Amino acid sequence: MEPIIEDRVIPPGEVWARVVASGQVLRIVDLEGKQAVDFLCYHAANPEERYNAADTMKYAGTIFLTRGHGIYSDMGRRLFTVVEDTCGRHDTIGGCCSAESNELRYGVKDTPNCRSNFLRALAPFGLGKKDIVTNINWFMNVPVHPDGAMAIVEGVSRPGDHVDLRAEMDTLAVISNCPQTRNPCNGFKPTPIRVMVRPPHAT
Repeated sequence: MEPIIEDRVIPPGEVWARVVASGQVLRIVDLEGKQAVDFLCYHAANPEERYNAADTMKYAGTIFLTRGHGIYSDMGRRLFTVVEDTCGRHDTIGGCCSAESNELRYGVKDTPNCRSNFLRALAPFGLGKKDIVTNINWFMNVPVHPDGAMAIVEGVSRPGDHVDLRAEMDTLAVISNCPQTRNPCNGFKPTPIRVMVRPPHAT
């Protein structure tokens, strides 16, 4: 059996980023349950091609991504395919928290936030604020009601729930393990996640 390429525990509020080669599988594990994981991805050779939320939802025919769905770039190409999903509820519309949005919504200045985390994770790759687009929030629960009302509510993921993402090209994957404590996306208690990168065809 081929060895696992990377296996790391990411504390709450910390970041992770690497190029996942074509065919490799990125597994994101919610170790304790109810932990939102903010996620961005880019074509590694040309980061101007990056995740596009609207197209990904249009091609899937749903806002709730799960097993079998593609994660598409703004050029209509698959960056990743979701090949396993034990949770079944993830967010594609809420975007990432920022110091500014937290101040507007909760009246608190200079909070830890995912946009600042993304900036920190992107910097070693020569990317910055202009490269942050609407992201996927794995394990975050944002129900949408028939009247269009939406809210960020407590997640339904259980300890050990995971998603497996197979890279369809060499893709830069970027994670912020969300530090939010002012809404229920993390059950008001951010917790660690596990990130694994496996070789092609590994089980």
